[in-house]
Amino acid sequence: MQEMDVLILGAGWTSTFLIPLLKARHITFAATTTDGRDGTIKFRFDPSDPDPSYFKALPAARNILITFPLNEKGQAHRLVWSYNFTHQHPAANVRFLQLGSTGIWQIDQDVTWVDRNSPYNQENARAISEDELMSMGGCVLNLAGLWGGERQPKNWVDRVATTKDQVKSKKSLHLIHGEDVARAILAIFEKWEHAKASGSRWMLTDGQVYCWWSLMAGWAKEGKHVDEEPSKQSRWVYELMQEEDVKALPRDMETLGRCYDSREFWKTFGLTPLRSRI
Repeated sequence: MQEMDVLILGAGWTSTFLIPLLKARHITFAATTTDGRDGTIKFRFDPSDPDPSYFKALPAARNILITFPLNEKGQAHRLVWSYNFTHQHPAANVRFLQLGSTGIWQIDQDVTWVDRNSPYNQENARAISEDELMSMGGCVLNLAGLWGGERQPKNWVDRVATTKDQVKSKKSLHLIHGEDVARAILAIFEKWEHAKASGSRWMLTDGQVYCWWSLMAGWAKEGKHVDEEPSKQSRWVYELMQEEDVKALPRDMETLGRCYDSREFWKTFGLTPLRSRI
């Protein structure tokens, strides 16, 4: 098969933004799904299978994006070794980029600001696999809350805050739009050597720290009726503002607690977010 510039292992939600960008930039690519739908390659990674021959179904590629989570020690090694073994690639010649989550930094820290170099949960199953990939020269991109397309944060409110106590507990929210995820992925591949991406972990947000209360207050109107009552979440927010002496929204960073600082990514890779603020 023809060698591709990019191979996407797992063409899910991210690919709905990445594939159009690849096409617009005339970058050759291939993508996999577990069932081979929509012209993709049928492929399912099985870390328990010692026979790597099923990797031969994948084309040769210079850059490989792993979108699905690797959850146990040894899985990253198995994937990288299997691909390189079946494609006769020295490990240094293929760039592996793993998508992860900023959730690994959700640990007790007596700090307001958290960046990519801050302590993270090293016992987290995904973090263990990410560390393993980095030890082999791969790169990890830990993403904040993903939104865009069918993923709209406004629709999350009724899932995450159904009671006043739940509203009270909601503090900071960090997001990144799918369009900016796609741009970030290609920037890492394009500037791999310049940015010293091999063996590194990056945090990606849109540069905003959102206050959940402020968002819920802003989404008070749920329908189009002229005589509509505000949402229950917005009513609870204003009650809590009185109870906790919050004079105006958004609350300050110290009150919100864990705040992510992703400036280093945007500076290093020479990008500016397209979709900052929801």
